[in-house]
Amino acid sequence: MPRWTLALAVIFAAHLSLDAAAAGQAKAATGKAPSDPPAATPKSIAAGEKVFRTYCRMCHGDDAKGDGPQAPPGSHPPNLTDDTWNHGSTDAEILAVIRNGVGPKFDMKGFNSRLTDEQMRSVLHYLRSLHASGAR
Repeated sequence: MPRWTLALAVIFAAHLSLDAAAAGQAKAATGKAPSDPPAATPKSIAAGEKVFRTYCRMCHGDDAKGDGPQAPPGSHPPNLTDDTWNHGSTDAEILAVIRNGVGPKFDMKGFNSRLTDEQMRSVLHYLRSLHASGAR
């Protein structure tokens, strides 16, 4: 292995180690990782339901089961209350779908320009509450 490649590998490994140490210190200081979203609260769930009813229910349906009256022709929005999450099931993946949309085949435009990060997290909290309540 050339010396410069080995040197780059050592620098990269040291950088990763420092990043991991900093993340560990942040978690130790706050009790959560820096990227952890705020925990759901009854207030955030209620706010998420309001945002969902305003922006999402026309395609995803009143009960988030994928049966909204204005879904684009030929599309079938997913049931957001079941165990099947075709575009990712982690909080980060769900937020990415809300933020960026899914397309062009799935006809869901992102809400990055219309919703704040807090509103998107509230929608996530609302969807998680539907799943947790057994609303299947």
